[in-house]
Amino acid sequence: MSGVQSVERAFAVLRALAVGSIGVTELADKVDLPKSTVARLLSALESEGAVEQTEAGGDYRLGSGLAELAGATAPGRNLVAAARPFLTELTELTGETSGVSIIDEDRVFYLEHVDGDSDVQIRDWTGESAPLHAVPAGLVLLAHASTGFVDSYMKQDLEKTTDKSMVDPKEIRGRLADIRERGYSWVFEEFYPGINSVAAAVLDESGQAIAALHVHGPSFRFPDEEDPDRFGRLVADAASKLAAQLAE
Repeated sequence: MSGVQSVERAFAVLRALAVGSIGVTELADKVDLPKSTVARLLSALESEGAVEQTEAGGDYRLGSGLAELAGATAPGRNLVAAARPFLTELTELTGETSGVSIIDEDRVFYLEHVDGDSDVQIRDWTGESAPLHAVPAGLVLLAHASTGFVDSYMKQDLEKTTDKSMVDPKEIRGRLADIRERGYSWVFEEFYPGINSVAAAVLDESGQAIAALHVHGPSFRFPDEEDPDRFGRLVADAASKLAAQLAE
């Protein structure tokens, strides 16, 4: 296999993984390559941090090493590296998983996360994407997007991922207005059953969203108090501090 051919095949594997975690056999079918070839490519990519397994012997997904490259696409900026201390602090303060994400076309793409230390953890979404309207990270990014982008997005057939998903464009627009006023957004089991999440946008000097920070956890324990907005304020404060650091 030539060097160029190896690179082409490696990128085919990465593109296939961009839509979500997948096993070796199914991945080989998707990229139309022998399973043995895909296994060798995955081994090489894993050694560089570009892919990782969801668990020992499990499916493969995009790795944090690739996420760091994605975070460094803006000249002079490494979003993932800049965000990591804030994610660590959020996880310490809340006890739950925190993450950073960006808009990727018309979806939210999860760049990186920091796990809490609880025995019960929810799945890692790093390297995966979700509909903007179904998760708080997507909603806060949408709330600070251009009017044209929002109008175009609302014309789509919005996906209902659980029976609690909000898909009515008028209701979503009202929600976006509330986010701009409040500074953060909660979603309670609207994207995935049993998961609650809160997010805030990282804004540039013009008020456009660069990224979003979020904290999510199992609905049976998160939020764990009568004032869930305390968590919203924590995330919004972290997002504001990250925005200030990126503007330096």
